[in-house]
Formats: sequence, C-alpha cells, structure tokens
Amino acid sequence: MSQLSDYRLLSFDVYGTLVDWEGGILAAFQPTLNKATTQFTREHLLTIYHELERDQQEKTPEMPYSQLLTTIHPLWAKRLNLPPPTEGESLAFGDSIGKWPAFPDTVDALKRLSQHYKLVVLSNVDRASFAKTNAGSLQGFPFNLIITAQDVGSYKPDLRNFEYMLNTVKDKFDVDPEQVLQTAQSQFHDHHPARRVGLKSVWIERPGATMGNLAERVYDWRFETLGGMADAVEGVN
Repeated sequence: MSQLSDYRLLSFDVYGTLVDWEGGILAAFQPTLNKATTQFTREHLLTIYHELERDQQEKTPEMPYSQLLTTIHPLWAKRLNLPPPTEGESLAFGDSIGKWPAFPDTVDALKRLSQHYKLVVLSNVDRASFAKTNAGSLQGFPFNLIITAQDVGSYKPDLRNFEYMLNTVKDKFDVDPEQVLQTAQSQFHDHHPARRVGLKSVWIERPGATMGNLAERVYDWRFETLGGMADAVEGVN
C-alpha cells in the first residue's frame, strides 16, 4: 500500500478545491437572483448551473472560462424563470472569478505541502482569470506550474487535459505518472478521469459541495480539507 510520502507532485483542481467555487458563483449570481419571486435551494441552483456549464464546455471547448460564464448567465436565469439579465450583468458575472474566495485552510496548506511536493495547477479556467485569483485570494502563492483549459484547448473531464499535464511535468520536472497525485474535490471533473489515465487521487471532499458529485466515488485518500491532507503528510494527529 503506497503512502502519501511516496509521491513527488500534486496536480490541483483550483475552483472547488482551493477556492470556494460554489459560494463564489452564487454570490456573483445574487444580483440576478434578487429579482426572483420564489425561493430556490442552493442544491437546485447549483445543479442547474453545473448542467449548463458542462453542456457549454462540451459545445465550445475552446471558449475561455470567463466568456463561458458570461454566455451561460442568461441561460441560467431563463431556466429559473427569472427576468433576462442585461449584457453588463452577464459580463460582470463572467468577470467575477478573481473575486471568489479561497477556503480558509488553503494558503497555509499549500505552503506546508510545498515542502514535500511540486505543486501544479490543472484548472478549467482561462489564464487571465486564474492570474486574478492567484494575485487575490491565493495571495500570490508560487505554484511550480500552471496549466489552464485555455492552454490545452479542452475542459476537464476531457482526458487530454490530464495527458497534457502528465507530458508537461515529465518534460519539466522528470516526474512520472506514478509519482503524481490528482488532488481535487470534483469526482466528475477530476477523480474519474484521473483514474482512467492511471493516476492515484486525493479527494478533498469539501463539506456541502454539490457540483461534480457522482454516485460512484473513486479515490485513494480522502480529507475534508486541504489542511487535513497537510496534517496527514506531516504526521500531525
């Protein structure tokens, strides 16, 4: 049985794992939601959003993520029978990514984990949006490598994203696939495709998370927070 200490590199999902993707999206959608005459549950809102996002990513894999958010914003409002948002409101929604907050444990955990591993971003956003997040709630953390969907030309769970990452870390760091741990919240975006390309994975099962959940859960280690993973790596009880 392998140990966490046997690996050399962590490949991170960012939004949902390091950054509060769901909370950020709902906060950005609030001006549109304020026009509602009915109450919606968090799960209902996020389930519809996730369907729209997944479908748009499959339809336009080359579209930068901020533009994709702008595109699906009016579709989300329509699915909820809300008044159509203005073009400016949809643009503001797409531009909100850099304002989404990191989870409270994230930055400290990244600093601790960086003492043991190379840390690589494998994110579904575009380069400009990730740069805003990194300069903002991630406090300028110096990742060893940043790979976005814009670099690959496709969105996870497309296996091309994982293959691109594996080829790049082999070239840059001489790290083999068996030395990589995919570290993520979403079963749909990360754990299932990681398993399909032969990667081990660490499930950061953020409490209350909705998007990316699947009935079949695949993972090799599980923690509720990234801080919990850092504790395990450091042997903290």
